[in-house]
Amino acid sequence: MIRRSCVVTLALLALGLAADAATLTLPLSQVKPGMKGRGKSVFQGAAIEEFDVEILGVLENIQPKRNVILARLRGRGLETTGIIGGMSGSPVYIEGKLIGAVAYGFSFSKEAIAGITPIDEMLAIDRASLDLKTGGAVTVPIRDDISQEELSGTFLKSLEARPQARAAGLTIAPLELPLMFSGFSTGAFERARSFFAPLGFRAVRAGTGGQSRPGQPPGGPSLREGDAVGVQLLGGDLNISAIGTATYVDGAKVLAFGHPLYNLGAVDYAMTRADIITVMPSLESSFKLASTGPVIGRFSQDRTPGAAGDVGVMPHLIPLNISLQSGPAARKDYKLKLVNDKFLTPALVNMAVSTMVTSEERSLGDLTLDFNADIFLDKGGMSVHLEDLFSGSYDNSPVNLSGLLAAVVHYLMNNEFKDVGIFRIDLNVRVLEESRFCALEKVLLDKYEVSPGEPIQIKVFYRTQKEESLMEEVTVQTPALPAGTEFQIIVGDAASMQQVERAQYRIQDFVPRSLSQLVRLLGSLRKNNRIYFKIIASKPGLFLKGEEMPNLPPTMKSMFASPRAAASPPTEITRSTLSEYQLPVPYVFKGGATIPVKIRK
Repeated sequence: MIRRSCVVTLALLALGLAADAATLTLPLSQVKPGMKGRGKSVFQGAAIEEFDVEILGVLENIQPKRNVILARLRGRGLETTGIIGGMSGSPVYIEGKLIGAVAYGFSFSKEAIAGITPIDEMLAIDRASLDLKTGGAVTVPIRDDISQEELSGTFLKSLEARPQARAAGLTIAPLELPLMFSGFSTGAFERARSFFAPLGFRAVRAGTGGQSRPGQPPGGPSLREGDAVGVQLLGGDLNISAIGTATYVDGAKVLAFGHPLYNLGAVDYAMTRADIITVMPSLESSFKLASTGPVIGRFSQDRTPGAAGDVGVMPHLIPLNISLQSGPAARKDYKLKLVNDKFLTPALVNMAVSTMVTSEERSLGDLTLDFNADIFLDKGGMSVHLEDLFSGSYDNSPVNLSGLLAAVVHYLMNNEFKDVGIFRIDLNVRVLEESRFCALEKVLLDKYEVSPGEPIQIKVFYRTQKEESLMEEVTVQTPALPAGTEFQIIVGDAASMQQVERAQYRIQDFVPRSLSQLVRLLGSLRKNNRIYFKIIASKPGLFLKGEEMPNLPPTMKSMFASPRAAASPPTEITRSTLSEYQLPVPYVFKGGATIPVKIRK
């Protein structure tokens, strides 16, 4: 009987402790001016410290159906530092009940006046949809004659810094999140800073994996209300992580920040612990300098009132493997993990590849990059293979390479056909500290009057920058054309072929009609280190959705031209491509020529 009584007592005690473990909350309707409370945050190491809070009032409907509690903070040096970037999410309690998270502030404020996101609004995040979409219904126009270098430049223009959206000191705004960069070169960091600053992040160069300090929670994945928490966008040999504070913890469930990171809805961000090294005071906006620890879970929601996630649930990250070889025995391999997101992933690919090449190789002077890459999709077993040679001075080559890879990732993840993600990216780069260009000198044929099916030998003479004269020889077959017909053999670089095809098709861009066509198009982009050969003759036809349709019967031609048969009208062409060929060379090839040939009578 005594034993049974002890068991019952222990069970009731356990239930009581479980009930005590759940944080009590105070609804916004009960928060009044003059109330005093306490807040929690980490200011050094991992020790949670308290600060004083005095409620000043409530700003109602500051956004549609959104409210902010206005409060004055004191203690822990806040009187001199003001609100600190990295305090986003710091929980505030009145009489032991959680009222919300420190999330807003005023730039250049003389007092630590903070905006607090009500906990009622943050708790509603868990009711939002978890339907993660890595692709968007975005129409992607792209020319089928575009070169890899041109595609790279087009994408890089989209990453140019946007004007600052924040009006300093004039309005309440979300606190800047310290964004810690580890392993980045100075140039790559500056480019990344210009990209992230307009989005509400303060980019800071820092380290990773800080050592354990007093107050560190015991081993194993866990978080406490007031703990520093990180959102890792890029991990591995490079690291980009945003730092904030955990607001509410219920078992494995975590709410943090009190304002959005990007407000992208359902997401798949990596959650990490963070170790605060120190607080950096600033007249504009003080911030926490931190190092991030291992991934302990994932954030699955990025909404206006904050972020929600789970400790112990691992995110799906995209592996990026980079191999750099600058000599027979000089090879370095790098392994990275990227956040899986249609907006962020391409930008992170661009930053990571650019910094790896410029950090390990020369960032100024003549540089040639001979590379190949494979981008594997997570559905259908499809992949895009890229290879080319970029050469130039300053940082043109690394910028073109990183921009190309990022552009292809962008097109794949934002296709309008299927919701696909990237399974893995492999990049192999051979580095030469020299410029490798060559120019076409002349093209000679062994005959200029031929019979149908007869082979034609073509000799292409070109000269390198070192005044070396080189020759390549190829053989093409004469097309089956009527006697007396003239056709053209066009020899040239990627730009020459673009000019020919733009005149031939009279279009600038088109939208691929399927994912498989987009994959095929991206894998066949014009390359710098190729000599292209094209045989063209006067043959009427249609150009539709990136493909030629020569010699169509009148009934077929009218069917394809019907508005009901095609979303975009076809282009009538008078000259058709009869055959194509490309020859790889170890240089960036420049030049073009057109040679007329006749069919023997």
